[in-house]
Amino acid sequence: MAFADRPYAPSGSAQFNFPVAVKWLLISNTAVFVIFYLANAFGFGWLFEPFKLVPAKVLELQLWQLVTYLFLHLNFQHIIYNMLSLWFFGADLEYAWGTHKFLKYYFFCGVGAGITVVLANYLLPGGRPYTPTIGASGAIFGLILAFVLMDPERIVNFNFLFPIKAKYMGLIIGGVTFLLTITDTGGGISHFAHLGGALWGFIFLKSQLGKPASRFGRREPGLLEKAQQSYKQWKLDRARKKFQVYMNKNRKN
Repeated sequence: MAFADRPYAPSGSAQFNFPVAVKWLLISNTAVFVIFYLANAFGFGWLFEPFKLVPAKVLELQLWQLVTYLFLHLNFQHIIYNMLSLWFFGADLEYAWGTHKFLKYYFFCGVGAGITVVLANYLLPGGRPYTPTIGASGAIFGLILAFVLMDPERIVNFNFLFPIKAKYMGLIIGGVTFLLTITDTGGGISHFAHLGGALWGFIFLKSQLGKPASRFGRREPGLLEKAQQSYKQWKLDRARKKFQVYMNKNRKN
């Protein structure tokens, strides 16, 4: 993953300043991982089976798996990469959007990634509908996409070593993930979840946040915001007309 230098973060030790949602996502994911790890070590890993994402089970209406799988991670490397990425990319996004919108986006990407996995396992050749998927990678890929679109010229340290613009980092990660998906060399990792998280993130950004602007600046309203603004304006115009009718009647009296 990548490390952002975050020169536009709030003043102070920004790299060690955790906004609310990112902080609690880090705490909850880490706590669940510790419990999950110990449960597996002592032979109680079966207790977590109902919380993994299994496409066949989701179609049996075990819909909670579309959320709970996000909090389970396979090993230390898996959770460290995901949580570092959540911190590096998610903090800037939460500062820019606010906690409510950030959480909405995070889970939209995560659940969307889960839905993508379910569909891929049933619609594509070689699907394995009884193979479980775990991890927050789908939601993380959504965060990376948003970060890249919002600030493509930002310099980040790719894999902690190589300074590179965010837009090129996004192209590299996306390209490698796509190749891994079509060649099926993921080593047990569901790359459909990664691509799905980015795809659903793009849908969210286009429909609710409008056209991204550089460096988290001003932006154009999205389709949903335009619809909400039109509805509010309609209500305001309606109330104004009623008030005018009421005032006209009082004048006549």
